[in-house]
Amino acid sequence: MKLTHDQVLELLPHRPPFLLVDEVLELDEGVRCVATRTLADDDFWFAGHFPGNPVMPGVLIVEALAQTATIAAASGGDNAGKIGLFAGIDKVRFKRVVKPGDTMRLEAEIVAVHGPVGRAKVKATVGGQLACRGEIMFAIVDAAAIEGREAKL
Repeated sequence: MKLTHDQVLELLPHRPPFLLVDEVLELDEGVRCVATRTLADDDFWFAGHFPGNPVMPGVLIVEALAQTATIAAASGGDNAGKIGLFAGIDKVRFKRVVKPGDTMRLEAEIVAVHGPVGRAKVKATVGGQLACRGEIMFAIVDAAAIEGREAKL
């Protein structure tokens, strides 16, 4: 299943400039997601990271992967309308820089779910080259819990 940018907006609470997924190429609800993000010259982080040699910060690559994992997890079963929270990060390694004009292919596969908390294996590639890989933990919670600041992991 593919999702347009507008359909991505239905699954993620993020909005520009912090929405880091453009579209979904493949979605196996509750199991796996493959998405893309094309980096523009005017993405806000490039002005200061680094002037004259713009590089996407690693933490934002990881955030893009976390958003991809959230789409996979929040799209299936009883999770409709819930929000994914970043709960942990493990074994992340960076293998190449990501620059303006690059299109990242973002992949997340859910490997374990225990109640509202899960774990996904993630990787980002550019032109078939590995940029980042690792594992992400997430929690899927009711939106009302966020609004009331009651979300506990």
